[in-house]
Amino acid sequence: MRAKMGLDELKNMFDLTGKVAVVTGGSGGAGKAISIGLALYGADVVCTSRTLSTLEDTAAEVEKLGKKALPVSCDVTDPQSVDSMMKKTIDEFGKVDILITAAGIALRTEAENMPIEDFRKVMAANVDGTLLCCQAAAKEMIKQGDGGKIVTVGSIRGLHGHPAGYSAYATSKGAVHIMTKQIAIEWAKHNIRVNCIAPCIFWTPLTEPILKDEEMYKIFMQRIPIGRPAEPEDLLGAVVYLASEASAMVTGHVLYVDGGTSAW
Repeated sequence: MRAKMGLDELKNMFDLTGKVAVVTGGSGGAGKAISIGLALYGADVVCTSRTLSTLEDTAAEVEKLGKKALPVSCDVTDPQSVDSMMKKTIDEFGKVDILITAAGIALRTEAENMPIEDFRKVMAANVDGTLLCCQAAAKEMIKQGDGGKIVTVGSIRGLHGHPAGYSAYATSKGAVHIMTKQIAIEWAKHNIRVNCIAPCIFWTPLTEPILKDEEMYKIFMQRIPIGRPAEPEDLLGAVVYLASEASAMVTGHVLYVDGGTSAW
């Protein structure tokens, strides 16, 4: 039986002080916001991207909060690159407590015209990349012996289809959702809690062309009861909850941050 938390522990259950978090895709809209949010709650942050220079702003914002930042170039589809990134994390901090898999891509084409090369690129980045990073983090967490937290990034598109060329992206995110459940079951014995956040469309440089298209905006908003796209900051509460001891009894869960879309 787990010892009951004292009042101070209950009060500080969202505190990430002393934790080391790895955030893949740390230069993107979601990854940057998540990196800063984790630092705000006390974590040191390893942020990754293929291009090291794109991480400068993220690392600077983390350090402004008085936390350590380690920007690392990493191609999440390359096992050697992922292993190298994790080795740099361990060499610098001696451990990894939290992994957030925010790296991913979206290539949108009507299903009948989707080039198989593009389909495979999306699957490689979103599915292979998620698994490789989860494997690398879990191996270290198992060696450390005190568990850990993994938060994958899925999407409402992994639950509902959409008439906007999402055959590759939706398929990849559906795979991330079931992968999350599977590895949560396998790694529960190591006290590694694995969960997924699944947002609706949110504002980033990549989605801006869609959301600024009046017709596309209407299509998306018809499917979001709250009536607006998410902002990257809307993901922070869910991520901090799943990365902290506040969610100690939660694993294998897909948390939809979708303005009510999944309730339809």
